[in-house]
Amino acid sequence: MATTPRASEVSAAPAEFQGRSGRGRGRFVVLEGIDGCGKTSQLEALATWLPASGLLPAGAELITTREPGGTALGQALRQLLLHPPGDAAPGSTAELLLYAADRAQHVQQRIQPALEAGHWVLSDRFTGSTAAYQGHGRGLSLVLIQQLETIATAGLAADLTLWLDLPLAESLRRRGNRPADRIESAGAAFLQRVADGFAAEALQRGWRRIDALQPLEAVSAACQAALRDVFGPPSLR
Repeated sequence: MATTPRASEVSAAPAEFQGRSGRGRGRFVVLEGIDGCGKTSQLEALATWLPASGLLPAGAELITTREPGGTALGQALRQLLLHPPGDAAPGSTAELLLYAADRAQHVQQRIQPALEAGHWVLSDRFTGSTAAYQGHGRGLSLVLIQQLETIATAGLAADLTLWLDLPLAESLRRRGNRPADRIESAGAAFLQRVADGFAAEALQRGWRRIDALQPLEAVSAACQAALRDVFGPPSLR
């Protein structure tokens, strides 16, 4: 059953908004999903494909980034969140607040200025990951998370979110013997709640589902088709 996306998933900028460049507001695309779903690979593939796709306006730059870690402050927070030294691991509420701090800096310092200048931004994770990991996974209040999301983003939302849907068993298989970070090592039950949370958030927020079990090239083609469908003129769809 179709649902109405949350207000935070609808871009706050009106369609006629003109950025500082005169090109109009840029576009913000986010890739979401559990670890191992291929977000990094698909972000790199989109970054290679987009400049020649015909979708970017003349003069627009393409910026790739990630959460946590899209700014200098974010890089320090990423290390603390994923690989904390000694007994410095944050509790669940502190973890949530650190992710919010990373996002606030990311939006203010990097994403919003780029969009206002007419550039396009591709991000590996954004607000949906917090809802999935800290809300569905950790069991923290989704209402509280929504409130923090509104504060940290100042109302900014992705123009398109691609959810790379991958079963948890395949995610674990792909990870193999790679050392787990603090989040990944929280256990199978936690990770299954996160996976289920992504599915729930995707439905509620109106994300585009991409079957991440497909071969790499097929996943890339599906991501490209989604961008053409949302941003392209009829001749490119």
